[in-house]
Amino acid sequence: MPTEIKCRLRVGCLPLQRQRATRADQWIIIMNSLHLQLTVATCCLLVLAFAKVPTQPQQTNTWRDLFFGSKWLSPGPRFRESKFLPIFALVPIGPGSCSAPSGEQGNCIPSKDCILRNGIPAGPCGGGYGVCCIFLQTCGGVIRENSTYFVNPNHPDVYDGTGSCQVTVQKLHPDICQLRLDLDMFSIAPPEAANHLCNQDQLLISGGSPTPTICGSSTGDHMYIDAGLGQSNPIVLSVITSGSFPRLWRIRVTQIHCGSISRADQGCLQYYTAISGRVRSFNYNTVGGRQLSNQDYSICIRNERNFCGIQYNTCPDLENNRSRAFTLSGNSNNPVPTMVGGGGANGCVSDWLLIGCIRSADRIPPLPGCEDRVCGGTFSAEAGMLAKTVQSSVRPFRLYFHTDGVEAPNDIDNRGFCMDYVQQPCTNGF
Repeated sequence: MPTEIKCRLRVGCLPLQRQRATRADQWIIIMNSLHLQLTVATCCLLVLAFAKVPTQPQQTNTWRDLFFGSKWLSPGPRFRESKFLPIFALVPIGPGSCSAPSGEQGNCIPSKDCILRNGIPAGPCGGGYGVCCIFLQTCGGVIRENSTYFVNPNHPDVYDGTGSCQVTVQKLHPDICQLRLDLDMFSIAPPEAANHLCNQDQLLISGGSPTPTICGSSTGDHMYIDAGLGQSNPIVLSVITSGSFPRLWRIRVTQIHCGSISRADQGCLQYYTAISGRVRSFNYNTVGGRQLSNQDYSICIRNERNFCGIQYNTCPDLENNRSRAFTLSGNSNNPVPTMVGGGGANGCVSDWLLIGCIRSADRIPPLPGCEDRVCGGTFSAEAGMLAKTVQSSVRPFRLYFHTDGVEAPNDIDNRGFCMDYVQQPCTNGF
């Protein structure tokens, strides 16, 4: 029976809407089939992309390399199998900081780049698609990577040789304005006992802003070096050694862009960026450290928002009956009072610490006037034998440290200084 007759008789006939729906269902089935095939194809590509195959340098420019990226090369047995990074990865590997198990800071980059750039792979990073690459340079080397370490020969063991060990730092970009040197490990021969001069060993820095010569032990300290604009002359770090001593140094060199928030203020050898912290002179040690001669540099503390003043007090000294945390002048084997100002019988004329307009923090109301220079063997804003917390509202927050080249016979066994600081809110009367 013809369809139209069936429809008229309403027997064995599908309504027109039902017929149209059936055609739509057929199209849905076709599209679902295509989607399933596409999904299967994508899964196959992913399996190929992440499949581990033996790395063979001679097999290059294959279709898999061209589509998914180059294979990663690494000579170590831990990386004999390579991985592929698909070109459709949402987060590509970029240079970022990472920490090696041994404590060094490195750059997270692809393994093959680490090897090509003469780095040392120190474990995976970036979800396993990169390695924490450590860059080391020693005598005669050239630093061309950020966060490179200048290390002693025979590192990580001690070095007992003599001579000049130097590295040259080349700017990564003309927009580099500063270097930060972190003395992660620094122990070379100390200054001589009479005048505290660095006669045996020295750390010298040339090509940048003026820096003092240091020696002895300064692990944990840092320096900022102004590098000038553009492709200026390279900066050279030199460790000069003579005589026998178990030396050990590991200095991290970080290059800082001109517009970076990490850039220190002009003229600051040291720069601190916290509301509270600790500042100290080089080679400071309450037991055997000696204050270094011929020091002239500024220590700067970034003024945090809503803080208008700062307080200083000496660090705890647990080794001595009388604190030696502030001993700049006089014979520190005996009690030495605070000396303030730049003139007079009790003035500071040879070795001193300058802090802008300091007053005793416990004076309410404060005494009229203030002091800048402080020296002697007791830290206070007032002459006497009682150590006190001092405060200042002069901004920017800076300390300037000066020592001459003579200690004996008047200045004996001075350690330098170590002080804790705390910035004060603007509501605290500043």
